[in-house]
Amino acid sequence: MKKELALLLFFLVLIVLFYAIYRVSIYHQTVRIFSPYSILTSSWDRYKVQFINKNGRNLDHSQHDITTSEGQSYAMLRAVWVDDKPTFDLIWNWTKNNLQRSDKLFGWKWGERPDKSYGFMPNGGINSASDADSDIALALILASSRWGDQTYQKQAIPILNSIWDEETVNILGRRYLTAGNWATTKVSAEIDPSYFAPYSWRIFSKVDSRHNWTSLLDPAFELLKESGSDNLDYGSAVGLPPDWLEIDRSNGSLHAPTVSNGTTNYSFDAMRIPWRIELDYQWNHDPRDINYLSTLSFLNKQYVANKKLASVYAHDGTIISDTESPAMYATSLGFFIPIEPKTAQNFYQKKVLFFYSNSENSFNNKLGYYDQNWLWFGTALYNHFLSDFRFSNQSKLIL
Repeated sequence: MKKELALLLFFLVLIVLFYAIYRVSIYHQTVRIFSPYSILTSSWDRYKVQFINKNGRNLDHSQHDITTSEGQSYAMLRAVWVDDKPTFDLIWNWTKNNLQRSDKLFGWKWGERPDKSYGFMPNGGINSASDADSDIALALILASSRWGDQTYQKQAIPILNSIWDEETVNILGRRYLTAGNWATTKVSAEIDPSYFAPYSWRIFSKVDSRHNWTSLLDPAFELLKESGSDNLDYGSAVGLPPDWLEIDRSNGSLHAPTVSNGTTNYSFDAMRIPWRIELDYQWNHDPRDINYLSTLSFLNKQYVANKKLASVYAHDGTIISDTESPAMYATSLGFFIPIEPKTAQNFYQKKVLFFYSNSENSFNNKLGYYDQNWLWFGTALYNHFLSDFRFSNQSKLIL
């Protein structure tokens, strides 16, 4: 009996010891969950059920089931990255048959109109958004490479031609991507900096020899830095880029936007910039990427001080909305991964994977399509899941 009691006490001591070691170890702070690959594939399967109808239309349930070119572009990128060709084809066919204009760009907003018919929404729904146009073109080029079908790439070329002709502008010898086909006047150009995608421009340059896509790089990096340090419509600046800005075509000066509902806040548009710049770094290792991301240290200061990030900051760093946004966390990984890698691990576990549900095999199904997409993109970026399918090492494919 004494021997059994001693053995029991020995095991109890071992249990207490192991628990004490666990409590002070990194594993106590780590969410053990399915593999990153499983998270990305299972959440994609669930996303398709929740947001993509049988025709390939991505539905924004928060806005009466409208469809945006942005939503279609996100779904196409996700489909090619998870190797889901049937869904990619379904989405692309609906997109080109319903959103593509005669100039091969895409109207940005489609749904049920006031007269109960379906089509481009009133008040500018037929206008293009250059981020979606670029992401659709990129998805087609990646699909061509991944699945060995040049048809996709051939369909991308007319889109690239129109992006260049209608959505870029030369200002004092420097070329910028504007917000869309509507965004340039004789006086100014409206810019959404979160539309800048250096990794796309590098790939475009490899398949399209007619246009100098890499000429967009220097102006974009310089504008990102300048817009973060320029006071714009505030008395100071903290390095955060604005959702929107305006460039004076006569002298190149930056101003607060005049576009409807455009602000210089750092919120649901500008928050995408760190993700886009870090993806460029992962694919191309351009030191300009790291140099720019290092200017966003305000994000780390906020996280260290408050253990969270707000969803909307004014250009001077004032908190406008203190609510937490899944998309803000997911996109901010683009800053934390290269600049604060130790914090990035904690940030990823506590502020991104927090929204993943093991029971649902998906990100929280109460979240809207925008948060769902960016949680997926952020998880994929953190785990280096996103591939350019070796385009960074290829020569021009179409001359």
